[in-house]
Amino acid sequence: MTPVRRQPAPARSAVLRREAVLATVPVAVAALLAAAGPAAAGTTGASGAGDPYFPLSGNGGYHVGHYDLTLRYDTATRHLDGKAVLTARATQRLTRFDLDLHGLKVTSVTVDRAAAAFRRDGQELVVTPRHAVRAGRAFRVTVAYHGTPKPVTDPDGSPDGWIPTDDGAFVAGEPQGAMTWFPANNHPRDKSSYDFTITVPEGRAAVANGVPLGQRTAHGRTTFRWRETRPMAAYLATATIGRFKVERYTTPDGIQVYNAVDPREARAAAPVLKKLPSVLAWESRLFGPYPFRAAGAIVDHAPDIGYALETQTRPLYDSAPDIGTLVHESAHQWFGDSVSPTVWKDIWLNEGFATYAEWLYAEQHGGDSAQKTFDALYARPAGDELWAYPPADPGSGENIFGTPVYARGAMTLHQLRRAVGDRDFVRILRAWATGHRGGHGTTAQFVRLAEQTSGKPLHGLFHTWLYTKGKPDKA
Repeated sequence: MTPVRRQPAPARSAVLRREAVLATVPVAVAALLAAAGPAAAGTTGASGAGDPYFPLSGNGGYHVGHYDLTLRYDTATRHLDGKAVLTARATQRLTRFDLDLHGLKVTSVTVDRAAAAFRRDGQELVVTPRHAVRAGRAFRVTVAYHGTPKPVTDPDGSPDGWIPTDDGAFVAGEPQGAMTWFPANNHPRDKSSYDFTITVPEGRAAVANGVPLGQRTAHGRTTFRWRETRPMAAYLATATIGRFKVERYTTPDGIQVYNAVDPREARAAAPVLKKLPSVLAWESRLFGPYPFRAAGAIVDHAPDIGYALETQTRPLYDSAPDIGTLVHESAHQWFGDSVSPTVWKDIWLNEGFATYAEWLYAEQHGGDSAQKTFDALYARPAGDELWAYPPADPGSGENIFGTPVYARGAMTLHQLRRAVGDRDFVRILRAWATGHRGGHGTTAQFVRLAEQTSGKPLHGLFHTWLYTKGKPDKA
């Protein structure tokens, strides 16, 4: 994410603040899900995935392989009708399980076409199937729902989820907002493939993730179809709606680009979006092959949002981005989208990496060196917010989009680069992006990788820059 929610205090990525096709999920992830906290015991799926910062996000007892979402949105009344079909696999015997869903009225739930009992408990949709689901068995859940979707307020006070705009909706789900518009296993650990069918009033466009499968207009409404086959966390899904000018092309590397730009932002956005292919090519040389089939941007006119987000394959901007923000959100396609954190505490693996990508891009394109950017930050006094808490231990959900996660996270990577040299540093970045492609990672795993790749003991460096409170010694 960039804050415009959140420079240099980061890009949530430029403010501080992204027939069923089953995603390929590493076996290790399924094992991790099966063992997640209380979900592994009994026959009731846990009401959360065990994340210490967001204890009710995600659910236990199953993994969703695919979401098929059919949505119809009226921009005048802001009413949403939805049907979600989830193809899942039980990681334990289930007599009951939860889905995350905030607001909206559920009218029916079926499990394998048989009506299931359901009730609401806060953000939990509690489902009791007619027959228990055996461990290891694939099953299908269909949820019909409707209502006026509203965003949630994150611990840092920012809006997240389905956010109405003057011509549609800005749909950004980090960290909790996916549940405001579809029932989900809403934690980064559970990654899935997606199909979207979105119907909106004629004259509006609906833009989601992956590749467009076509559109058709009838009776004053247009239906757009999208598909993302690569594993995607729910918070990275979007269904942003508005009046957009659309640009489509394919890069020399075969990446399908789809840009959707609000006409009010088109003039300012054009020179930056023109650089997208060269930015992706530069990042591919640095980080390894681009991890998806599609790319692009959604540039909305949503001045009250205050951030951009790395929605998978097609980052979402609240206004025309600058080049730093474009680089940041594009870098997230490797760091955050393809390789996601295992718990929200490790979000520096997203934001520190994307922020350092901005530094490297500037260094190699006529801007300040990464060392100069580091030195300017380090010159801040000990009482500055940069040193308020360590980036790998922010302490709460309120802090995960704060300056330390972005800027001090990037400073950690610069110190690593200085310690191991440019050659090994690039090897580490590429090994991280390729070795965990389509999956997850933890800070401990990254530290081990850096030590193994460089052959150097780095525990002290990471302890100082990631976990020590206050301003570290520079050496």
